[in-house]
Amino acid sequence: MTEVERAFAEDTRVQKMLDVEAALARAEAQAGIIPASAADAISRASRAERFDVTAIVADAHSAGNLAIPLVKALTRLVSDDSPESSRYVHWGATSQDIIDTGLVLQLRDAVPIVVRDLRRAASAAATHARLHARTPMPGRTWLQQATPITFGLKAAGWLDALARTMESLESALTGALCLQFGGASGTLASLGADGLNVSSRMGALLNLPVPAVPWHAHRDRLATLACALGVSCGTMGKIARDVALLGQTEIQETIEPSADAGGSSTMPHKRNPVRASRVLAAAIRAPGLVSAMLSAMPQEHERGLGGWQAEWDVLPELVRVTASAATSTADLLERLIVRTEAMERSLQMTQGLIMAESVVMALAPHVGKSTAHGLVDRAARRALDDGVSFADALALDQEITRSLGPGALADALEPADYLGVSAQFVARVLAATDSKTKA
Repeated sequence: MTEVERAFAEDTRVQKMLDVEAALARAEAQAGIIPASAADAISRASRAERFDVTAIVADAHSAGNLAIPLVKALTRLVSDDSPESSRYVHWGATSQDIIDTGLVLQLRDAVPIVVRDLRRAASAAATHARLHARTPMPGRTWLQQATPITFGLKAAGWLDALARTMESLESALTGALCLQFGGASGTLASLGADGLNVSSRMGALLNLPVPAVPWHAHRDRLATLACALGVSCGTMGKIARDVALLGQTEIQETIEPSADAGGSSTMPHKRNPVRASRVLAAAIRAPGLVSAMLSAMPQEHERGLGGWQAEWDVLPELVRVTASAATSTADLLERLIVRTEAMERSLQMTQGLIMAESVVMALAPHVGKSTAHGLVDRAARRALDDGVSFADALALDQEITRSLGPGALADALEPADYLGVSAQFVARVLAATDSKTKA
């Protein structure tokens, strides 16, 4: 069981809800609402290992939510220790207070694990960007070779996106981490004038901010977190897609180590990109889960019917999916094999045609951009039709050679000389994300 799976296990969920019940009792004792002895008895009983979690989960199906059977079981357990104290269990709270705040406590434990692995992935991307800032490779648009880029620039793009993702996810988590405590209809009427006092003390005990008003039917905080998780999966999915495409048999510019790759049940030679496939699977699943969270937002009046209940499974699953993707992305980038010789081979695959734009820009000052484009297009067609190199096709065109001599043409056909400001872009990303790639 992974750390995130552990954070959302049923016994953990029960424990977090019990933590809320214990904090409620202690806050009310501090406010003089219930006896301190009752708070002590409730706190002593609030240990998940003392409960039949399986039975409580089963009873939740008929009860409507997990809090109802849990409070009954807690009351019985407290009564066994102190019958007088049992009357103060769950005093002034409603089921949603306990369930929502318990979920917030689970999220506080689980989401930073996702961020940790995202940071690990970003650190690995930074290493690739730094090492390969000047390593040329084909740029690709519409899955076709475009103009040369560097592998460092591609990795810097991954890094930049991961840094934004981490920032957004941390911000969304911060927004979601707040106490839920409003009682039956969000007024805390059962506590009279002491409602805000108890809320404040509960927040302090649980180390959670207290919102201006209970948020029983206002799910924007959790929906914002869900969206940030979904974007995280999409960001990682883009990286995995790049790596998977670069690892195709015909390309092999980046590959997963053979020890990490998956095999085939029928083809012994296969080395499948397993980690990339896990990330892509998560990226495919996440939008549906995010959509469910967004669909659950229009909730009825002071307490939702159906929308709130839908979140119970959806949001934990979305965190689990994102966590799996983050672990796989980090492992993938940390172990990625970069094959610069394959990149060089790919640059030569078109016999110079990848440098067509470079030749156009070298020729344009002499004949104008439009004319230069037409001349180079004609030479490119000749190279393709006659099966000659692009350099030879250019050299056969006198309209081109009148403006560009052999030396100028050779310079225009050199991929390493047509990388623009790739190195500067890489440096800028590395400088901007340096603090975000360190634990």
